[in-house]
Amino acid sequence: MTGLIRMREIAETRQSEASPAPLRKRIMIIDPPFKRLYHDHASLVKFPLALGYLSGAILKWTDWEVQAYNADFNPKRKAISLDNVTRIREGMARYLRTLEDPTAPIWEEVRSAVAEFDPGVVGISSKTQNFPSAMRVARIAKQHSPDTLVVLGGPHATLSTRAALDCPDIDVAVLGEGEMTLVELLKARENGAPLSEVAGLACLQDGRKVFTPSRANMPDLDELPFPAQAAPRVLRDYESYPAEAFGYVFSARGCPYACTFCESKAIWTQKTRWRSPENVVRELKLLMERGVRYVYFDDDTFGIHPRYIAELCSLIETECPKLKWGCEITVGVVKERSVEYMRRSGCVRVNIGIESGNNRILRSVKKGHTIEKAYPAVDLCRRNGIEVGAFFMVGFPEETEETLQDTLTAIKRINADNIMLSIFTPYPGSELFQVCKELGVVDDDFDITIYNHQSPENCFTAFIPRERFKELVREAASVVRRKNSRGRWRRVVGMLRQRGFHRTKQMARQFLLTRVAWYLNALRLAVSRR
Repeated sequence: MTGLIRMREIAETRQSEASPAPLRKRIMIIDPPFKRLYHDHASLVKFPLALGYLSGAILKWTDWEVQAYNADFNPKRKAISLDNVTRIREGMARYLRTLEDPTAPIWEEVRSAVAEFDPGVVGISSKTQNFPSAMRVARIAKQHSPDTLVVLGGPHATLSTRAALDCPDIDVAVLGEGEMTLVELLKARENGAPLSEVAGLACLQDGRKVFTPSRANMPDLDELPFPAQAAPRVLRDYESYPAEAFGYVFSARGCPYACTFCESKAIWTQKTRWRSPENVVRELKLLMERGVRYVYFDDDTFGIHPRYIAELCSLIETECPKLKWGCEITVGVVKERSVEYMRRSGCVRVNIGIESGNNRILRSVKKGHTIEKAYPAVDLCRRNGIEVGAFFMVGFPEETEETLQDTLTAIKRINADNIMLSIFTPYPGSELFQVCKELGVVDDDFDITIYNHQSPENCFTAFIPRERFKELVREAASVVRRKNSRGRWRRVVGMLRQRGFHRTKQMARQFLLTRVAWYLNALRLAVSRR
């Protein structure tokens, strides 16, 4: 009898080894770490909208279990900024070391999260700058379970599909808008259907890269569930997120502009689709009920159509009278009537992409405005009591010392409250990447691990020598620091007039502490270099 039991055990073991592993109907959607690779206390304090929309769509249209994991969120974070163009080199060195070290604490955290949830599918949302990190996350998923299907989405999957599939740990790339594609992919996985039947994908088939038919974008964005609705159910470490982490909203997808350095049109196309004002306001009211008091519209360009601005802002003014909000706009949409609607509905901050102070450069990158039009646009916003942040970028392929000096002049002259300075990066798939290749400033060995829009290694202009360009960047960063310092003092004075002495004293104290910390850090670096 014992022998019969033993023979049965052996037969069952052989049968289980021969049969495929049971399908794990769990999907983990991951935003890879990026800021956290630079510093232990850095953190992206945000529920990424991509994770929110994808999670909500899966919950709505499938019965799969979902976990959204923002691996760039640090529950033990401290206040630290990594957005300064003069980021210290030791931060970049640490970023590179962390990428190459599979035993680094951040990768151990990712490894633990994947093991704990044990997903059958891992979806990774990747921009170009964090694709090296995404590859490390894919490797961890495959090490946990080789039969896990690893799906890459986001801008990089669309812009550099073939290169993405060269990663041995990535099985599928989702191209363009991802919600319905991912839903259908999960249903195909569940039913054992070939992925080649799912539109909007690229995958490997018999060693070949296969592209399925393209998928049309969703015609009605109101069908999508609100990201914040899904968050309590799906977001890892949800309890550690402050309310403001959920204060990000899309009112539209798509941008009619054709800026040559931007990736947006590859994902959303240049045809803009709007959510109805009523749908947007329902989401805003939900966020306010959960403690959100300030919302930032994450649209590529907010309020392209004046009528839409009027309708949306009028509804916000009526239904959400205590809400404050901000957005990113272009010079061309800044009109007297539109700005008035925005102010009345609670808009307190706009970021305007100006980019260059030279009109020839602005034409070459297809910005659609002149620097002369940028100055009054900023002034109009500020006259309406709206704080203005101005984006500038240096180092375009056709940049010269003269055009860069024009940008410095514009930075000094413009009446913005805050300047954000970036160094141009040619992202693969963008128009300017090809221009860089034609000019010989990018070759076939271009390494996206080293370059991002704030990397100190960036130099992609054909007409300024590298060392001279670095000198000019340091000069530009110094101009920006002085400009922003004056802007902070101006806001302190304004706060004194508007909110009284006590609140202003707090702001002044914080400002002084920030400046002291900056000078101490600069002194420490100077001593260390000796």
